[in-house]
Order: sequence, then structure tokens, then C-alpha cells
Amino acid sequence: MERNNLYPVFLKTKNLNVLIVGGGFVAEEKLTFLLKSSPDAKVLMVSPMFRDGTIELAKKGCVTLVKDVYKKKYLEGRHIVVATTDIPEVNVQVWKDCRAEAKLVNVADNPPYCDFYMGGIVTKGNVKVAISTNGKSPTTAKRLRQFFEEVIPENIDDLVKNLNEYRKTIKGDFEEKVEKLNEFTKSLVEK
Repeated sequence: MERNNLYPVFLKTKNLNVLIVGGGFVAEEKLTFLLKSSPDAKVLMVSPMFRDGTIELAKKGCVTLVKDVYKKKYLEGRHIVVATTDIPEVNVQVWKDCRAEAKLVNVADNPPYCDFYMGGIVTKGNVKVAISTNGKSPTTAKRLRQFFEEVIPENIDDLVKNLNEYRKTIKGDFEEKVEKLNEFTKSLVEK
């Protein structure tokens, strides 16, 4: 049976430099979801043209737009790269350049050229749930995101903050604290 072997991580994108190559609809979509999840992300976008929506989005975040074709020099200082052009040869070149420099890369809609996928994300205050379908069905990830947005209560953030305060008051070593927190939160998952 096939399974999802991806390793989920939550990146502090304000500490990283992101490059998006392309300025069309897909690039705007990637930027939209990145800024929705991480409004403090530092992004450089390179493309000969940008959609009006992308230009407006860039004004709201820490986004620099450069009107140019892709060149390897734009990888300098970048940690994460997303290639979204409608020219397959350019996207593959971005992938090759990133491989040569050990940079994480995602070539949109081309799983063999992806080190990571941008999955569905649900955010409620400090609680964030990420959903992956292993690159097989973005539509399913979208539907699951909608489901979790409905079932996760709006006040979940209050619970998280209260549990954080309670955690600070627990005495004992790490194992004892974990045991007490597990006991205290057990009712959250009981049916």
C-alpha cells in the first residue's frame, strides 16, 4: 500500500528568504497562500510581468518584485524557491540550479521536481493544521481544509493559551509534566 512519507515542518519564513519565479496566476496563488499563512515572509518575485493582484499583494507584505527573466543570480541568499512559469524549460532550469546549490525547490504542478509541497492549511490563532495528499490531489487537500475550518472551534486559541499557562504551573520533571498535560487534555479527543 502506498503511503505519504513526507516529513511535515512549520517554517519560520520571516527568518528565511523565498524566491518565486514567475508572475502569472499560479505565482500569485502561491504568494497569496504564503502570505495568508506567513504574513511576515520575505519574498523576492522575478518575472518579466506581474498581474495587478500580485502587485497589490506585494504592497501588503515584505515582497520585492523584479521585472526580469530568471537568472541563476536570483538564487543568491534564497533558502526556498518556487518555480511557476509557463515555460517548462525555465522551471526545469530553476530546479537544476537549486539542486546544484542544495536549495529547497517546488516546481508548481510537477511533483518529480519538488522537494516540498504547499498543502492545505487551517489557522485558528496559535493552532495551525497542514494537510498533504502527497502531491496527488490538491482538490482533496482543499476540501479537507474546508472541513477542518468548520470543525475546529473558533475558541481553540483560548484553550491553547490557557493550557500554556497551566503548563507553566506544573511541578516535576519533563515526563511528569507531559503525563499531567496528557491527562488534562484527554477529554479533548474522547468521543
